[in-house]
Amino acid sequence: MTVNYGKAFALMRDHAGKAWGDYTRHAFVEGLRDGTLPREAFLHYLRQDYVFLVHFSRAWALAVVKSQTHEEMLTAVGTVNALVAEEMKLHIGICEAAGISQEELFATRERAENLAYTRFVLEAGYSGDLLDLLAALAPCVLGYGEIGARLLDDNSSDSYGDWIATYGGAEYQGACEAVAEMLENALIHRLGNDYASSPRWARLCDTFRTATELEVQFWQMGLTPDLTSDSPADASK
Repeated sequence: MTVNYGKAFALMRDHAGKAWGDYTRHAFVEGLRDGTLPREAFLHYLRQDYVFLVHFSRAWALAVVKSQTHEEMLTAVGTVNALVAEEMKLHIGICEAAGISQEELFATRERAENLAYTRFVLEAGYSGDLLDLLAALAPCVLGYGEIGARLLDDNSSDSYGDWIATYGGAEYQGACEAVAEMLENALIHRLGNDYASSPRWARLCDTFRTATELEVQFWQMGLTPDLTSDSPADASK
């Protein structure tokens, strides 16, 4: 399946250069595709990704605050709902089947790679406007869509079929298309039709590339499980 998430995404993806391939074709992703990814690594990733999604949901909620149109607000609200009601539910279900309770999942200690990425995204939103926030959010949403679509067509194992079906399926692909349209329209609304000629464009693309590089580090973290980080943080601190 070839995805088409619009002009703005295509331009930003091209600007990210090698980092985009490092992200979408990472060894972790290829292990999902062919089933060779160790289950321990996958479960560790899911626990960290659940923590990531908690912060990512908050960032998308911030997009409601930064919105200037009703359409932007609707897309942001819809994305928050998809993250909390659907994507996080996937993580809970897989982990519960592996003997990891929802309480244990929520109490997972956040690794440094996770903290760096989530705080970068939140800071982009706190200190900038919706464009800055979307540039930081887009690599995760649309990158997972691109990965999911490819793996749905090309996976050679059923080991991680639930994960692949979620991100490659019609519901998630529809969410990607909505976010891509939001990005395109937000750029036009704020910078005009020729937004790629705006003085802000290079900085937005740099934000997109940095978020992509942080995605690469997140996959790498998944390949190097630190099981001590899965234990709950000390509540007394």
